[in-house]
Amino acid sequence: MKKNKLICVASIGRPRGLKGEFFLNSFCNPTENILNYSHILKNEEVFPNLIVKYIRQINSKFYCKISNINDLESIKKYTNTNLYIDSKDLPELSNDEVYWHDLIGMRVIDQNFNEILGIVDGLNNFGSDDCLLIKPTQDSVDEQERLIPFIKDKFIKVIDKKNRVLEVDWKKDY
Repeated sequence: MKKNKLICVASIGRPRGLKGEFFLNSFCNPTENILNYSHILKNEEVFPNLIVKYIRQINSKFYCKISNINDLESIKKYTNTNLYIDSKDLPELSNDEVYWHDLIGMRVIDQNFNEILGIVDGLNNFGSDDCLLIKPTQDSVDEQERLIPFIKDKFIKVIDKKNRVLEVDWKKDY
């Protein structure tokens, strides 16, 4: 696995005040984790030398200040710009945990019949549970796309990070 991938953790929201501050939309879970990345937020295409002065929290919202942007008009043009961290800067996880971006591309196998269902192509959150989007491959049992709820020990049985395999309890005819 590459360790130099950029991971989108936030986006620039609407401006706050007149001195270049802006609301920060955190994509972290929990959202407060954005406070751990204040010194490494970046988007190389838009901000080649991005330096975050601070990220602060007011109730459930976050606001931020970037060095060298000191007025309302200058920050307005960056609204909705995504901000990233380098994946190598993410904390290490225990063996039973996995980052969403690490699931992408994993081969998905049904434990019941040892059949390949496809690969993880994406993840979505529909409110109640996160769902894996499974795309068929050449080796798949059929050409069916699937949505599998990411519920450990119920549908998700084994996450083999080393071999990039996800074993599920999900019959092909579901």
